[in-house]
Amino acid sequence: MKRSAKEWALRIVILMTGLVIAHLGVTLFLLSDLGSDPFNVFVQGVFRSLSQWLAWPFLTHGRTHVGISLLIILILLFVDRGYVKIGTALCMIFGGPIIDVFTRLLQPLLGGAGIPGRACMLVLGCFILAYGMTIVIRSDAGTGPNDLVALAISEKGHFRFSLTRIAVDGAFTLLGWLLGGTAGIGTLVCMFLIGPIAGLFLPINGKIIDRLVEKALRG
Repeated sequence: MKRSAKEWALRIVILMTGLVIAHLGVTLFLLSDLGSDPFNVFVQGVFRSLSQWLAWPFLTHGRTHVGISLLIILILLFVDRGYVKIGTALCMIFGGPIIDVFTRLLQPLLGGAGIPGRACMLVLGCFILAYGMTIVIRSDAGTGPNDLVALAISEKGHFRFSLTRIAVDGAFTLLGWLLGGTAGIGTLVCMFLIGPIAGLFLPINGKIIDRLVEKALRG
């Protein structure tokens, strides 16, 4: 069924809310300095491998991230364009700047934390990231490029999202590490926590968002 402009606008607002929440979690995770998330380990590995062979002045980690994300989107457009929506572009555009804002705000407060504090930041960041991610996914307006892979495999193969996400994150981590990326204990924690937490909240947030949208459209 074709959506009205009002419904699209509402779903985009929901997606952006989830995006902010998720990237608060990402920021806490990164500030723990205990390891990058699996997708960025892969990006880091690709970037370092390319840097060894190519002397391109415009080649940076951030641009490599965008390039890989675009490649994932193009593949999914070919496989099933229903997974790629306007919110996917918004996740790409605003994800980095949101992290930058949260980093500037939280670095002075949390930057000097000891190991116990950093461990708490890591676990809390994973929970917040997973929760926000499920809001983005259940907004049904698009999701981040790296989440698209797990979502597409899960739905097409009728696999549990939590297990699929662990497998996809594990593949990103392994490939990234083989290419020269740096993985830490935080990468492994992220790999095994994000999927199960997201799997827990997906049906809950799905029902909440559906009711919210239905109620707003009736009003």
